[in-house]
Amino acid sequence: MEQLCILLLMAIRIGSVDTQFNGYNCDANLHSRFPGEKDILVFCGVQTVTIKINFCPVLFSGYSETDLALNGRHGHTHCRGFINNSTFPTVVVFTISLSTLEVCGNNLVVSASQGVNALGNISMVQFGNISGYIDTPDPPTIISYLPGLLYKYSCSYPLEYLINNTQLASSSAAISVKDSNGTFISTLSLLLYNDSSYNLPLMIPTLGLPLKTKVYAAVKATNLDGRWHVFMDYCYTTPSGNPNDEHRYDLFFSCNKDSQTTVIENGRSQMGRFSFEVFRFVKHKNQRMSPVFLHCVTKLCKSDDCPFLTPDCYKRKRRDLMEVTTSIPRSSTGNAVITAGPIITRSESDDTTANKSQVGYMGKSAFHFNSATSALVSGIVILGAMSISFFITSVILNRKLKTDHARSGIRNPVFN
Repeated sequence: MEQLCILLLMAIRIGSVDTQFNGYNCDANLHSRFPGEKDILVFCGVQTVTIKINFCPVLFSGYSETDLALNGRHGHTHCRGFINNSTFPTVVVFTISLSTLEVCGNNLVVSASQGVNALGNISMVQFGNISGYIDTPDPPTIISYLPGLLYKYSCSYPLEYLINNTQLASSSAAISVKDSNGTFISTLSLLLYNDSSYNLPLMIPTLGLPLKTKVYAAVKATNLDGRWHVFMDYCYTTPSGNPNDEHRYDLFFSCNKDSQTTVIENGRSQMGRFSFEVFRFVKHKNQRMSPVFLHCVTKLCKSDDCPFLTPDCYKRKRRDLMEVTTSIPRSSTGNAVITAGPIITRSESDDTTANKSQVGYMGKSAFHFNSATSALVSGIVILGAMSISFFITSVILNRKLKTDHARSGIRNPVFN
């Protein structure tokens, strides 16, 4: 009889649980429990943060989907989630727009911590950390037999692009924590233009661009919340598409700038702009065309913070008036490198190069021929002059000898 009562109680308990999960994709054997660490998923997107909470333990704990809200904003319907019953298990989905973070009380904190930058070096890297929580309301009574549910989440976005900040460690049967990472790299692009108005995309001729052609470049952010501005930290070129190529030429870094490079806009909007004149790499001296790849290490900064990233080059020029800086920065503060190219350059037109080469060759041959001829003629003239001088000297000496011989001989008596 006692065993029968126990079985009856178990059947009633199972029946009540099944009734509680009725209509939702839940398993009584798996979900008859309080929420745990694995019951929250966070997806850090470019425009939105999406949070999915396993709804079955919420039901088991005695709550409905309307009891869950972002950051305690239970009175605001737009801060609540919605049921998705097409998955297993059933989930409650919250969507947070990065453009309206503060509406439901989310926090955005820009911080710095050590990390690996775009060039593989350890340095201080800036992150934008978005955090918040989802909870159930407190009852209006002094005591409650229901557990208070609390889900904590965060998304960490690198703000310096080639370009985890986990601050919550507590957990319990009714507290779930999820930290995740996101990236804005897909929103950034490096574009090249022909004109200063940035309307005509750069068209590279088949034979390449003539040297010293001015190219206009822009690092542009698209589909990104307006609170973020683009700051170009370091732009340089390489002869290959490898950003870590040991052969590189810097266009600008901080206050150091190539004389043919002009920074037009930086840190003031979602587009950074500059121009430079194309050149060739000396290592391509035996090639008709020289490929040039452009790379920019780029940061995203809040509009209020960008001015603090911009170096005060006027003060630096006064301080370093008598110094010349030639160091090549091998690293910057943890950025992702955005690459464009190749930009194909040529030394001159093929016809001009061929003609000059031919003229130079002919002129050089003529020079050697004329020198040899001049030397030969000079030798003949000198040899001829010496021969004539020798002949004249011989004749004079011969006559003198005959005269002396006649004077010293015996006189013929016939002539007496």
